[in-house]
Amino acid sequence: MAHFAQLDHNNIVINVIKVNNEDILDSNGIEQENIGIHYLKNIFGENTNWVQTSYNRAFRNYYAGINFSYNQELDKFIPPQPFPSWSIDMQTGEWIAPIPVPDNTKYYDWDEPNQQWIEIDIDQQPSDYQP
Repeated sequence: MAHFAQLDHNNIVINVIKVNNEDILDSNGIEQENIGIHYLKNIFGENTNWVQTSYNRAFRNYYAGINFSYNQELDKFIPPQPFPSWSIDMQTGEWIAPIPVPDNTKYYDWDEPNQQWIEIDIDQQPSDYQP
């Protein structure tokens, strides 16, 4: 199966659908994105905008999801911004925290109000935990 993301006028993903591989093959039996786009426009309308996405992330950085954006310059899907303080790395298409996460074997969560990484104890159970 091939997967395609439908984009709105701001290149935000509004739908992701599967298309049978045989519906995007050229005369030599090779998958072609433009054939898939033509196929989808015939179904959903000529004014729709489609970009192929990869379920296993073989291309375009991420598998597209609803509210992801498609950056044409990078030719990548970018997930929604995780926090207002984070910025996009225009080389990788990844979101970057204003402070790098500590480089050790511990686990951290971003604390947006205090603009810092907070160490989390993954072995600690909540006080109301019931096995």
